[in-house]
Amino acid sequence: MEIQELKHLNQDELRTFGRRHGKKLSMRKSWLMENLLPEIAPDVNLLREKSVILEIGFGNGEHLCELALQKPESIIIGAEPFANGVAALLSAITNESDNTLKKGYKNIRVFPDDVRLMLKNFENLMFDEIWILHPDPWPKARHEKRRLLNHEFLNILSKHLKKNGEIIIGTDHWEYFDWIKNEVKQTTLCEKPIDMEIIHTRYQIKNKAGTTTPKYLCLSNQ
Repeated sequence: MEIQELKHLNQDELRTFGRRHGKKLSMRKSWLMENLLPEIAPDVNLLREKSVILEIGFGNGEHLCELALQKPESIIIGAEPFANGVAALLSAITNESDNTLKKGYKNIRVFPDDVRLMLKNFENLMFDEIWILHPDPWPKARHEKRRLLNHEFLNILSKHLKKNGEIIIGTDHWEYFDWIKNEVKQTTLCEKPIDMEIIHTRYQIKNKAGTTTPKYLCLSNQ
């Protein structure tokens, strides 16, 4: 399915992310966006009966690459609307000499847009794991409605979670963490104990919230 054929979000569905583009891409990254990206788009017809892991908002793709290496038998789908982040991932997973995919990353698929579009169009796509690390906390009160991890969206994710599947959320914005936990109470999901080492990503290192360490939450269907 081509991206331009995807159904759009409803007009009342707010954008939950910031900008789509940053600085101008290099010639190599532009080539990868135009030529490689369509080749590694998710194809729901090829994902049935496979272990599939989703990362929502993968930034520059550091954790997505780790997942691909750690779980080579799984298909790793990354959804990211920020073009420069997508381009950075494509650059990292390809050989600079000929722009071919590196051996360890051939299980990566990329959806370069709002993940809600993908879930709306691939209604039968089910995941073993869903990762959401350092989503935009929209800390100002007037922007709170833009937060992605509200109970409506969490309920959508639960419908795409396989039996015994897990949603793993990480944020260094502790107020947002407490807000998410409160939203979970309005869903069909339940919390599971989790003990994780810090997952180092670009946004974790930047840590604009100024806290000492990220907090992690693991959710599953009851």
